[in-house]
Amino acid sequence: MVEDTLFVPLVGEKQDGHAYIPQGLANGASVVFVARGAYQRDGALYERLAQEHPAVAFVVVEHTLRALQDAAAAYVAQFPRLIKCAVTGSSGKTTTKEIAVALLRQKYKVVTNEGNLNSETGLPLSVFAIRPEHEVGLFEMGMNRRGEIAELAAVLKPNFAIVTNIGTAHVGLLGSRQAIADEKKQIFAHVGTDGVAVIPAQDDFADFLADGVKGTVVRYGTDGVTSGIRILHDDGLDGTTLCVDDTEMRLPLPGTYNALNALAAIALARALGVSAVQMKAGIESVRPLGARSRIVRAANGVTILADCYNANPDSMEKAIAFCTDVQIQGKKYFILGDMLELGDASCAAHKRIGEMIARSDADMAIFVGAEMRSAYDEAVRVGSITCDYVTEYGDDALAAVARNINAVVQPGDLILLKGSHGIGLERLVPLLTGQSVEACA
Repeated sequence: MVEDTLFVPLVGEKQDGHAYIPQGLANGASVVFVARGAYQRDGALYERLAQEHPAVAFVVVEHTLRALQDAAAAYVAQFPRLIKCAVTGSSGKTTTKEIAVALLRQKYKVVTNEGNLNSETGLPLSVFAIRPEHEVGLFEMGMNRRGEIAELAAVLKPNFAIVTNIGTAHVGLLGSRQAIADEKKQIFAHVGTDGVAVIPAQDDFADFLADGVKGTVVRYGTDGVTSGIRILHDDGLDGTTLCVDDTEMRLPLPGTYNALNALAAIALARALGVSAVQMKAGIESVRPLGARSRIVRAANGVTILADCYNANPDSMEKAIAFCTDVQIQGKKYFILGDMLELGDASCAAHKRIGEMIARSDADMAIFVGAEMRSAYDEAVRVGSITCDYVTEYGDDALAAVARNINAVVQPGDLILLKGSHGIGLERLVPLLTGQSVEACA
């Protein structure tokens, strides 16, 4: 039971949260939002509940989700000294946020979303964690529909913000990369003349994102785009060595794509006065979050790159390119799961992945899920590497995949696991290593 809480009955396509108001009251809610439409239908019920719970405030609102967002915005407004920062992008936003948090905590008391609690409900709920002692609020913003970033930005009103990239995640929902850029750009709507917009210099939408920003535009990227900040060298599976104002530091996350996430975070931290020495301590404290970019070195000598939290064409291509370029002593096995939420673009996107696999140096590729059928067919058509296809991704199907891989892997081999979270390829990690999930973390 959590007492003295706000109960917000959200209304979805299949569920209406108003049905759970009695349960919320039993669990200690002291304020309850009720949609006007629900009150008009069942006014007697809510009047009775109000009489039975005289200490509870029942508030009739036009739209419960919007009321939650408005309440969150009003709460944030109570902290005028808080430095408000936000991160969005098609991929890499959670990793960028976590790196930025690690940097900013070297100088400030920081509050942030837990994990990727970044949605139309997750962000408003997250800002209620702000307390008077916090100096910086850094929050990730995601989207699943048009207008969502603008709504979330109106809650936080960030004066410092990062866009990691404009890719093809959610292209099935929005229709085009231009539409995605239109949405992501809304994160800069509240950046004032004393604020900063951090923009990926090498993204083809960089100029579009920068246009109209009232504050300072800072572009980041490889090849020394930002003065004094650069990538020194790729350390393969051990990460990337960066340099900030002549101070070297190693990011322990592998791949240039993660190094770019770090450069975005560094650009934000620099704008907020974090020193290079403080950045070194922050960067080197970073660890993989959940199922993202996790290196598992198994007792049998096999290395697994488990990047199973999310997958879209951009992040999938980057993971494959990294594993193709990385130098190892053994063989490479790529296990790839469906990229979800691509809509009409799914078939073509998966075919491109299949072609990329066919031209990679993988010794074997296994494609998992209905959407990956297009990738498998294209890989077989274009190349000559050994391929397999598995339609199902239940526990039994993945156990069979693990048995097939375990029968051939040797010490020094590399296994890439990459797919959307809904496919659940992270379940393969303990099956491939013989260790518990906790031991592999």
